[in-house]
Amino acid sequence: MKKIIIAIDGFSSCGKSTMAKDLAREIGYIYVDSGAMYRAVTLYALRAGYIKDGQIDEAALQAAMPGIRISFRPDPQTGRTLTCLNGEEVEQDIRSMQVAAHVSPIAALPFVREALVRQQQDMGRQKGIVMDGRDIGTTVFPQAELKVFVTASPDVRARRRYDELLAKGQPADYDEILANVQERDRIDRTRAVSPLRQADDALVLDNSHMTIAQQKEWLLEQYRRVAWQQ
Repeated sequence: MKKIIIAIDGFSSCGKSTMAKDLAREIGYIYVDSGAMYRAVTLYALRAGYIKDGQIDEAALQAAMPGIRISFRPDPQTGRTLTCLNGEEVEQDIRSMQVAAHVSPIAALPFVREALVRQQQDMGRQKGIVMDGRDIGTTVFPQAELKVFVTASPDVRARRRYDELLAKGQPADYDEILANVQERDRIDRTRAVSPLRQADDALVLDNSHMTIAQQKEWLLEQYRRVAWQQ
């Protein structure tokens, strides 16, 4: 059975990362969280002062992009994938509401997408990877053997994000999160470069009322079906 590329796209807070991580661990593939890469760039921009009063200093960020490198490493205690920004582990920092509020405008910048797409494609040259994001099956890996497009209602996604933040002991406001989810959807679907859309050959998974176990079984079934055909 040959190794393949699995691309999982969809709306924010659909649980794409959770299902992609679980699938990669189950089948022995490498997991790449593309959304975390855009969050890491957003964190870099915030730290550097490139975002002020909602405005992005695009020239400064573009000049800095060649020096921004995103990588992933496993947590030795949990086995989960941790995001690193220029070698620094920033997994918790990139999940803050401050980063969430600014990531879509950053991700919509053509030079940011071009730089990160190159990094993502480098990661996938040997195949055997599971990558999730917004444009993996349409822009990053249009040749991916298995493409999945994940969706769920905005209120379900906001509730999941709210519960996740509370579980981590972070402050959370449901109405603020719902507004953020809806705004991110709007930006992701209307941006000029690589807008969020379902690839023509992608399988749709609406997980509004599915458990994690049900999602996992569905994904494994699709993987086995496609991988055995290679």
